[in-house]
Amino acid sequence: MLERDRIFQLIRQDILTCTLSPGEELREAELARRYQVSKTPVRDALQKLELEGLIEIEPRRGHRVRPISMSDAEDILELREILEAAVVEKIARGADADTLAQLDSLLEGEFSSIIAFAEYNRHFHTSLAHLSGNRRLAEETVRVMELYDRLAIVSLTTLSREKGLGSALADHKAIIDALKARNGSLAARLIREHVGRSKQQIIRGLNRRSLNQHG
Repeated sequence: MLERDRIFQLIRQDILTCTLSPGEELREAELARRYQVSKTPVRDALQKLELEGLIEIEPRRGHRVRPISMSDAEDILELREILEAAVVEKIARGADADTLAQLDSLLEGEFSSIIAFAEYNRHFHTSLAHLSGNRRLAEETVRVMELYDRLAIVSLTTLSREKGLGSALADHKAIIDALKARNGSLAARLIREHVGRSKQQIIRGLNRRSLNQHG
């Protein structure tokens, strides 16, 4: 992998996992020291990340990680709902018996922290997307789930982890059961309800975070 591509992936991952926090200022010299490279690959990475919408330029101040707005969160969750309903309907119609038999393995994961759960959750939903058999649908779902991770990490740390994770796991099991029964309409309804509950938690968490920051 080329150096500029490696640095792009490292900075991108740090933004998506909130290691670089929403709204945080990004200075080329500091990032170069952080990743032990020259400013050139950092500058290239910042340009690409700006095109992706993960960072923005502030007048007279330079780059910063793009903050998470309520409207952006709602847009991401609405798009996720549309994409994932299509994913499960395609799986129910087209997956072979061996694929359906392996779905239970997607319920296994690490749940010791919000970060660990976010990784499991992304794996669950992106794995379903790849099983849809539609490459572009899968690619878009993966991209949206990466953006969703940032929402979840920022917002859900302010809420009850045990209650939220238990509800999500129960939802995942119900979705898998519907898919194994080849009931695409039920699976689509369940995943819309699942994303809807997630939306309520995230919006509540973002509101609480905003109050804490300004309190």
